[in-house]
Amino acid sequence: MLRTRLYLGLMPLLLILIGTGAYAIRVSRELAGSLSHELVANYQAILALQQMRASATQMGAAAGDAQRGGLLEARKTFEAARARFTAQLMEQSAASAGTPRAAFVTALDEAFQPYAEGTGRFLRDGGGGSLDDLQRNAASLYRVFDAIENLTRRDADAARQAAARAQDLAAATQRVLLAAIIGAVLLSLLVAWWLAAGLLRPITALTVSATALGDGDLDAPVPEFSRDELGRLARAFNTMAAKLRAYRDAMQARVLRTQRTMEATLTSTPDPLFVVSRDGQPPIRNPAAEALAHLPEFAGGFPPGVAEPLAEVLARGEHYHPTDYGRVITVRVGREERHYLPRILAIGDTLAEFRGAAVILQDVTKFRLLDDAKTNLVGTVSHELKTPLTSLRMAVYLLLEQRPPGLTATQQELLESARDDADRLLRMLDNLLDLSRLEAGVAALDCQPVAVSDLLAGIAREARGFIEAAGRTLEVNLAEDCAATTLPVDIGRLRHVFINLLTNAAKYAPPGGVIRLEAGAGPEGFMRFAVRDEGEGIPPESVGHVFDRFYRAPGQAKTGAGLGLAIAREIVVAHGGSIACTSRVGEGTEFYFLLPRRTGSAAA
Repeated sequence: MLRTRLYLGLMPLLLILIGTGAYAIRVSRELAGSLSHELVANYQAILALQQMRASATQMGAAAGDAQRGGLLEARKTFEAARARFTAQLMEQSAASAGTPRAAFVTALDEAFQPYAEGTGRFLRDGGGGSLDDLQRNAASLYRVFDAIENLTRRDADAARQAAARAQDLAAATQRVLLAAIIGAVLLSLLVAWWLAAGLLRPITALTVSATALGDGDLDAPVPEFSRDELGRLARAFNTMAAKLRAYRDAMQARVLRTQRTMEATLTSTPDPLFVVSRDGQPPIRNPAAEALAHLPEFAGGFPPGVAEPLAEVLARGEHYHPTDYGRVITVRVGREERHYLPRILAIGDTLAEFRGAAVILQDVTKFRLLDDAKTNLVGTVSHELKTPLTSLRMAVYLLLEQRPPGLTATQQELLESARDDADRLLRMLDNLLDLSRLEAGVAALDCQPVAVSDLLAGIAREARGFIEAAGRTLEVNLAEDCAATTLPVDIGRLRHVFINLLTNAAKYAPPGGVIRLEAGAGPEGFMRFAVRDEGEGIPPESVGHVFDRFYRAPGQAKTGAGLGLAIAREIVVAHGGSIACTSRVGEGTEFYFLLPRRTGSAAA
């Protein structure tokens, strides 16, 4: 195991540390024990010898004092000095017993005894001894001093020998410690090399494999040098690399399938499809788009009808879904004209870091032709029916005004019904003609700037009459920050939208109910207008069809042709806006539409 290898590598260093420490302890104990005791004893002995020299000197001085007449004082001094000398001599004799120093102490004792006895007799005799006695005392004192000097030299030599042994021990200790340090350094280098060879090699191999893995090379395995933790790490790394290889292969297969599926989808898509990147890279095109890209209209890039909304989609990241045929682009393919409705989808992929858009040119040629045929048919039929219907209506009006004789009440009632039906049919034909003109783009909008507050005030003045006559109340709500806003609109046609919505609200609101006309800020660049009532509401399944022509929600008792909301939608779309409806059964209905704050979207 790796832990065992580390322990074995560090064990020799630990043994060297233990051995060096034990040797240092032994040397320290020796220095602090015998050598220290010997040095202290020699020092104390030297001090004692100095005191003994001083005591012997005082004894000699006492003899001199006795000759000068101070006998009593001299005797006291002599006895005290003799007692001190004797006490020190006994201590040195006891301390030196059994050692080579005992002979020197004995010699000192043998020299001291004659001196002490001779000096004592001299003092007992009253200090009147002869010259020979003085000379003998002086010679005895000299022998005492010589014995002290010999013992002092011996103690000094012993102290120097102890110091020399201490120096030798210190030098030996330094050599041992230096050798231990050198050995530890060499051993540590050897252990470091051994551990590096056993640890760094698999780690280096693992690093190389990890680097290769980071570069995308999953086929570089890590060699397994041992069965310890590093070996298990290498096996775990190889297992991870194997799983990554399997995942890579699976992802490559999945990407390949996805790519083939995408290519098959693009190839089979009949509508031209361009995938454009934000940085201006060449677009990806399907075969239909490839054929279209060689036309003169696409020689310099996308036509303006596609390039302008594409730039907005790339800048804002919002989809572009036009719903009217006014945004159709027309190109000539061969001998016929094709009509395409551009739909632009914003694309953003965080994983692939792709930013761009998909341009789908929906081929609406057939639908455009059908719509034109339908619009022309409705317009033609409405126009052709309008002339005879007008004549018929005038004839009915003349009959009712002249009241020919013999006209019965039943005939009068039939003529009045015919007049009302003719009026209703004429209004319906007028609405159909207006709707056809709006869809065909024949009826151009006359947009003039108007303040939102003035627009709502005019609509409210006109609508209050029929709303209050129906027993309802009109409430106008205008956001304060939008009162001074000016919009470019065709007031006449926009009046039709408001009046139609308010008329419907007056029909379906409950008696005494409140109808709200509101205006406020909408999404960025738009104003929001709404008409709300408190009626029964529209069923959910009918909300999506209320703007269809001739559609009426099931169960409604109110009359009408079902063209008013369709015309209102075309007018709002012609202004560049959109209209919608929200409703909850039993709570009421809200019709709202958005108008742009700037011109340019309003089309003929």
